[in-house]
Amino acid sequence: MRDTFSGFHPAVNMLFFTGTIIFSMSLIHPVCLAISLTCAFAYSIYINGKKALRWGAMFMLPMLIATALINPAFNHQGATILAYLRSGNPLTLESILYGIAAAAMLITAISWFSCFNAVMTSDKFIYLFGRAIPGLSLILSMSLRFVPRFKAQIAAISGAQRCIGRDASDGGLLQRARHGIRIVSIMVTWALENAIETADSMKGRGYGLPGRTAFSIFALTRRDLYALAFIGACCAYIALGAALGGLRFRYFPTVRGEWAGFYTISLFMAYLALCLSPLAINIMGDIKWKAIESKI
Repeated sequence: MRDTFSGFHPAVNMLFFTGTIIFSMSLIHPVCLAISLTCAFAYSIYINGKKALRWGAMFMLPMLIATALINPAFNHQGATILAYLRSGNPLTLESILYGIAAAAMLITAISWFSCFNAVMTSDKFIYLFGRAIPGLSLILSMSLRFVPRFKAQIAAISGAQRCIGRDASDGGLLQRARHGIRIVSIMVTWALENAIETADSMKGRGYGLPGRTAFSIFALTRRDLYALAFIGACCAYIALGAALGGLRFRYFPTVRGEWAGFYTISLFMAYLALCLSPLAINIMGDIKWKAIESKI
């Protein structure tokens, strides 16, 4: 699928992910958690397709269940006692609900970070922070780039070793260990050699010299300004509403919080509009693209 949202200015992408990730880790209201989790997972599926579904089934769902079950075993706060454990500690409804909320918050943050890693490439990160924090932005961008390159290179090395019968899955236990050590040794050698080549390339291009300029393909258009204004307004309205107690919610000692009222519902709608903005942009982009294709 074509990700139209990733084609926006890096400032738009960064503002969106900064707002959604911060709100996902700070707002514990069940409605906010449900909105953020659903939108994050839907956007992840749009970007990664079946890979996101497999990742959700193999990793996110077990983590959700495990976290929801572990919390009541150690947290016994709450006024609604459902049963007593063998240790004599109470099993409360509030601890179960809080465990589910904590698991949803963790999975939501991970989902948004996976989308962030797909959209915010290293060139976008350096464009935004290269002048303010050049050293840190370079380290972060190289670290984000290193993980996919490391995975691709180790897959290539393993495939080459498998062709000559030296894969980590061939032979006995001792032989597999030797093959695995050989693959790791080749990988470390490649990483060190690649680091030397990168350093020489950066030195040859004058990195760190005073007055050095950098080429950029990003330009702030009217479309980006509209998106910045919309995302910024949503973030400001949600942050103000949370500070004023419009999204107040608690799990202990009893479950209580803001559910109805025009102001609270408007905050829910603003949060939904914020989290859905990438999908809405992509859907409109797909519609325009199909309309253009139909005219050809």
